[in-house]
Amino acid sequence: MKQRAEPAAGVLYVVGTPIGHLGDLSPRARDLLIAVDTIACEDTRHSGQLLSRIGSTARRCSFHQHNTRTRIPQLLLELDEGRSVAVISDAGLPGISDPGQELVAAARLSGCEVISIPGPCAATTALVSSGLPSDRFCFEGFLPAKGRERRERLAFIASEQRTSVIYEAPHRLCQLLDELFELCGEERPLQVARELTKRHEQQVGPTVGVARNHFQEHTPQGECTVVLGGAVPVEIEALTDKQCCEQLLALTAEGMSAKDAAKLLSSKIGRSKRELYALLHAETEQAD
Repeated sequence: MKQRAEPAAGVLYVVGTPIGHLGDLSPRARDLLIAVDTIACEDTRHSGQLLSRIGSTARRCSFHQHNTRTRIPQLLLELDEGRSVAVISDAGLPGISDPGQELVAAARLSGCEVISIPGPCAATTALVSSGLPSDRFCFEGFLPAKGRERRERLAFIASEQRTSVIYEAPHRLCQLLDELFELCGEERPLQVARELTKRHEQQVGPTVGVARNHFQEHTPQGECTVVLGGAVPVEIEALTDKQCCEQLLALTAEGMSAKDAAKLLSSKIGRSKRELYALLHAETEQAD
């Protein structure tokens, strides 16, 4: 079957670029980045090095989390006028923890065709090389930096039975490992991947405790991808309504919303979120 010529007019291309090793740029991605009309880059200076290296002279424009409101309408106008547009991130597949997803959603909504040119992704690269179960997994991306939202997200991750993949900045990695140590224990399977596909690629594990000790002695450098093994299923002990209320009230006293408290307890004991929320609602009304 004959392939359609690329790039096509009015099409948005989501193009995967190397996360480290330049040899990972596919021939199809290279040819498209040379031939496309416009390339929306997360950082034009960073991506400019790659684009210059492959000989691309396409028009470049910045596209990042701080200019989506103005840039998306401009890019949609280019597509509407029949130009071909490619979106790339600093590394990996656009749309994974970057504003590429907003552009794709807007393009779809406006009736534009969107085609993904597959490429490297740190999340899946770290996952499949971790040795942890990859048939079912959760991608968490970057966690909130601090506060209640971070605590709540980590509590859900700690109770998740599927493998979880987390992105973390180097200056917060030790904090994350401390938090996982408290929530999951030192023996929970874990791998920290850094410098993926590069000369000094490193994977540190195989447990929370080992990784925590390593990075307490060696300062983390570069963004890290943390692959956390799922929680081991435990035999659920039936709780009375009173016991459920006590646990729910304890969670809300720590700052968790009633809705999230019911959701978290539900994941632990297998009881309906709606039932638990109703119990808590009745209890707080009675207290008032």
